[in-house]
Amino acid sequence: MNISVIIPTYNEAEIIGETIGKVRSHGGDAIVEIIVVDGGSDDATVQEARRAGATTIKSPRKGRAAQMNTGAGHARGNLLYFLHADSHPPPCYATNILQAVDAGSDAGCFRLSFDDRHWLLRFYAWFTRFDIDLFRFGDQSLFMTRTAFSGIGGFREDHRVMEDQEIVRRVKRSFSFEVLDDVVTTSARKYRDVGIIRLQLVFGLIVCLYYLGMEQQKLVSVYHRFIPGA
Repeated sequence: MNISVIIPTYNEAEIIGETIGKVRSHGGDAIVEIIVVDGGSDDATVQEARRAGATTIKSPRKGRAAQMNTGAGHARGNLLYFLHADSHPPPCYATNILQAVDAGSDAGCFRLSFDDRHWLLRFYAWFTRFDIDLFRFGDQSLFMTRTAFSGIGGFREDHRVMEDQEIVRRVKRSFSFEVLDDVVTTSARKYRDVGIIRLQLVFGLIVCLYYLGMEQQKLVSVYHRFIPGA
């Protein structure tokens, strides 16, 4: 089996090259391609991604769900690995994914860590070891067999937020899902910019409103109201 890595981007020129480098160096021969799906960046994201050796695609729609579906539609691998632009996979991540699939997993993710040792961030990340849907977020990355991805119809493109939790809940209804022991290291830049407690409270509010049934447009408005410029 081989793996297509799919990275949605929007104005990530400063970090995309490093992320692609980590994906390549940690992945080995199992990685058949790295696909960067851009949502209309007005910086040098696409150029930097190409320079780092990735295949670049312009998504017809902005938004992680739409961009990741676009990447999956162009991917050649029979395993799909979705990774955020500011997250680095663990060493031997490809081997871990292949072993999990060989053992019967159809989909899964890694645990989470931040590139900041603040005790609150370590506390937040600690909960991602549990196989509880409430603690599943896209920063943890997501792998899925093509069969499972096609079987559930991919990401819901009407979701601008919470698309990660939504797809995990849906895939678990029909396929097996595993939280792997290794950790993805994601950037804490947004926490540093906004404030660790403030941002986590906003995320908590959005999760609550989502499960209470608030529509996506209003959820996005809530996010931008409390995090201007995000």
